[in-house]
Amino acid sequence: MLMQQHVSTTAESGAPLTTTTTTTATPRRKIARRLLGFDELGVLLALVGLVVVGIGAFHHAFLSGDVLLSTVRQAAFVALVSYGMVFLLAMGELDLSVGGTYAVTILGTALLIADHGLNPWLAIPVGIAIGMGLGCLNGLIANVFRVPVIIVTLGTLSAYRGFATVISGGSGVAGLPLDNSFFQRFGGDVLGVPVAVWAVIVVGLGLTVLLRSTRFGAAVRAVGSNHQAARFSGIPIARTRLLALTLVGGLAGLAGVLSLAYFQSADPTVGGGFELQVIAAAVIGGTAVTGGSGTVPGALIGALIVAVINSGLVFFSIPGNWSSFVTGVVIVVAVVLDGIVRRRKAALAARHNT
Repeated sequence: MLMQQHVSTTAESGAPLTTTTTTTATPRRKIARRLLGFDELGVLLALVGLVVVGIGAFHHAFLSGDVLLSTVRQAAFVALVSYGMVFLLAMGELDLSVGGTYAVTILGTALLIADHGLNPWLAIPVGIAIGMGLGCLNGLIANVFRVPVIIVTLGTLSAYRGFATVISGGSGVAGLPLDNSFFQRFGGDVLGVPVAVWAVIVVGLGLTVLLRSTRFGAAVRAVGSNHQAARFSGIPIARTRLLALTLVGGLAGLAGVLSLAYFQSADPTVGGGFELQVIAAAVIGGTAVTGGSGTVPGALIGALIVAVINSGLVFFSIPGNWSSFVTGVVIVVAVVLDGIVRRRKAALAARHNT
């Protein structure tokens, strides 16, 4: 990057002359600017600090490969669904039913395999279809009856969880063919990395492109930035909302099937507090709760932070009952900090314009 500097001199005749000297920005400055331009830098540094200083400095065993890999695996299921939540939050919407969708997917797919002889290898498309159907139902109710998504999903959260209990009879699913290669492949590792983590990476890359570089992603951000302006611009708000909710449901279905493959069991109590972790991951990662912007990579980092916090509670011998409390506090802190940062940016922009 070139920067020009004008230097005024005076010739012997007394006439001012202007010369231009050119300096080149050093590679170190270029690297610094690129790093500072990375939107997720702050939350990434927070993750590193939490792992190394917050927990690792007191419990060195936390930094072992096995523990870190287990923590990453734990974050994978939350990260997948938080990707979809990024799209909804960027629209100024919120789906509270993802935990119920996750539970119905796990139990529904397990019952189809154990009681109805479904080939386990068909579990993934079936699970995704179940999740997409439940997400689509949320969107249809919100659009047809013109009810805010948060109100609709507040109801379907209980309805879906209740449905999971009903279809399972209130007990776990038995008779899964655990010797089937499906459970070994999708519940195991590839190149030493859990399959769920590979899914997080691949899906994350695809959704990053979808949010940043497609008409659908632009529509999502436009609706969240200014709902009325988006309507006047001809953006199909109802269809965009329906697609976003279907996407979230499908991702919850994928997370559910991968969880079934890994845990090799299905219980009606699964997914308790799951929606809280998903929302926390998206918000902590930097997606604005007021809409207009979102970051898929940030959601992944946010999910890792949530998983690290939950693992840290174990290492500090804090009862697991505190997990939801700590996650809730982290959400509040993230929202407050997000509001402070945005107000400061707005103030700086106003000063610059004046």
